[in-house]
Amino acid sequence: MKLDYDFKQYDFRLLFLIIILNTIGVFIVRSAISAESFKDGLVVRQILGSFVGLAMCVGISLFDYRKLCKYSPYLYIASVLLLAGVRIYGTASGHGATRWITVPVLGKIQPAEFVKVALILYFAEYLQKTKEDINTLHGLLMEGVYLAIPVGLVLIQPNLSTAIIMTVMVAAMTFASPLKLRYILLFLSIAVVTLVLLFYLFTSGLYDKIPILQGYQVRRILTFLHPDENSNDYAQQMYSIMAIGSGMFKGKGLFNHSIFSVKNGNFLVEEDNDFIFAVIGEELGFRGAIIIIIIFLLIIMECLIIAYKAKTLSGRLIAVGVMAWIGFQTYTNIAVATGLFPNTGITLPFFSRGVSSLLSVYFGLGIVLNVALQRKT
Repeated sequence: MKLDYDFKQYDFRLLFLIIILNTIGVFIVRSAISAESFKDGLVVRQILGSFVGLAMCVGISLFDYRKLCKYSPYLYIASVLLLAGVRIYGTASGHGATRWITVPVLGKIQPAEFVKVALILYFAEYLQKTKEDINTLHGLLMEGVYLAIPVGLVLIQPNLSTAIIMTVMVAAMTFASPLKLRYILLFLSIAVVTLVLLFYLFTSGLYDKIPILQGYQVRRILTFLHPDENSNDYAQQMYSIMAIGSGMFKGKGLFNHSIFSVKNGNFLVEEDNDFIFAVIGEELGFRGAIIIIIIFLLIIMECLIIAYKAKTLSGRLIAVGVMAWIGFQTYTNIAVATGLFPNTGITLPFFSRGVSSLLSVYFGLGIVLNVALQRKT
């Protein structure tokens, strides 16, 4: 493959931010699971995933994103078939959810994480080709149908949080396309009305009328709305808030053995996954948490700059899609850990333990790096 690129345009700044964030993430994972050393099996798996992800990211950054977009319809079909296969052959875990498949050597992986990348590529190409029709009812309806198929398959796993992330990604890409302002306002109005309706159904005790919600999801929302009436269920977020607050400004330090630690007292649940930000807050303090949030913001800003300078519409939409994915997922995870949102089960990119999420984010950012490599000068 001939690399006809001007490597002076390679976005080493974005790559550096990714490496810094992932490195901190490995240390946080080790502390979260209270591993004695970096030789612990779970930590080794996270480290290997980080190296593989980084190598994959750099490799993909040298592959023309326009060629990936060209084959995106096949990736879309493969994604739909894969999600359907998960429902049939997948492994059940937690609340009866069937989200994983077992792959030799790699172990359990979550296909929906990689489908996010496929959807970004597919809709970037779709919106590029149909930019003349995007402001027609037919164009918008067809886009909705193409999104509804994979989102519907994810919902029946059930995996509401991932379905929401996919929808947010595609919505952001659509808004960044040549879509007229009146349609953007229409979509935002529908979203607001939907949220108001959901709030009404929950406050009126009519939540059983919402078919897409599972029992545990209903409990999480009710716990958020009425924490005093559901104190046992709220304990998970309460201890997370307590851990973050107890870290104060400087934190208690990584790998500490303090008997006053919320984490060491085994009060935290999913401390290496959904609530890993609580470990960040407790052990690195307000100072460390803010630094990590700033790095996330810098990555998001870098994606926006790349989108602005992209040569093609599809390149711009890819950068916007990845930005929306990482930004929404990060904000939501932190909002849950601090009690601003109900428990969603959304992980924190580069920090939550799990190779599927890590590799998929690296894959997406690798494509963004290639968009940057071909940006307008």
